[in-house]
Amino acid sequence: MANTYQIFLISDSTGETLDRIFLSLKAQFKNIDYKVNSYSFTRTENQIHKILDLATKEKNSIILYTIVDNNLAKFLANTCDKKKIPCFGVLGSLILNFSKLFNQKASHEPSGQHALNDEYYDRIEAIQFTMNHDDGNLLNDVEKSDIILLGVSRTSKTPTSIYLANKGFKTANIPLVNKNSIPKNLKENPQNFCIIGLTTEAERLADVRKNRINSLKDKKNQDYTNLNKIKKEVEEAKNTFKKYKWPTIDVTRKSVEETAASIIKIYEIFSNKKNG
Repeated sequence: MANTYQIFLISDSTGETLDRIFLSLKAQFKNIDYKVNSYSFTRTENQIHKILDLATKEKNSIILYTIVDNNLAKFLANTCDKKKIPCFGVLGSLILNFSKLFNQKASHEPSGQHALNDEYYDRIEAIQFTMNHDDGNLLNDVEKSDIILLGVSRTSKTPTSIYLANKGFKTANIPLVNKNSIPKNLKENPQNFCIIGLTTEAERLADVRKNRINSLKDKKNQDYTNLNKIKKEVEEAKNTFKKYKWPTIDVTRKSVEETAASIIKIYEIFSNKKNG
């Protein structure tokens, strides 16, 4: 454990931004041992003193921070410099550069991204809508969706929908169980809605379903994990997407974030066509 890096993530807000940045950062380096120490809502010099006291007791400490208050950020950087602890501000230079570009002083307000504005309430509404329309529920008003996801079981429909909802998109997801799974109005007007099919490799899907069955300790549903039947399911789903000319995304090797990014691009193209 001597070579384990102690990563101290210090934020003046919830720490979500810093967590995501560190996730992206650590993905670039393999075979590194580290332990994350997260500190949110850090807004006083006294709080910083206590954190750095802990950091100095550890070997291989590294500080990453998002603090928008200039004086507090300088205090942290200067104290780390004195203690010879590597310290990196994530937002500081960005805020300064954008301030110059916009010719406007930044507010330097912690948690500014969480303001209770229209965008915030729209996002909450999208999350509520998405949760209510998960797994084929409330199909009677599915046309109110921004995005509709279709796919056979275990193609990441729910986590992708929730991710999109957090981005402000009202998302419904519908499992393809049989030919009657898709609501009539979607089939009659296939291009009037932003409908996207999610598909995956049958072998990979079989593994995912087996793990799901094992976790539930359900040994009865053999068809659910039968590779030949899964291949047929996947092929029928692809044929359905092709029939109605719905765009498809293969999620086999994609993270939820990557899938969602592709979906948002498709939605933007759909919206431009619809409004153009």
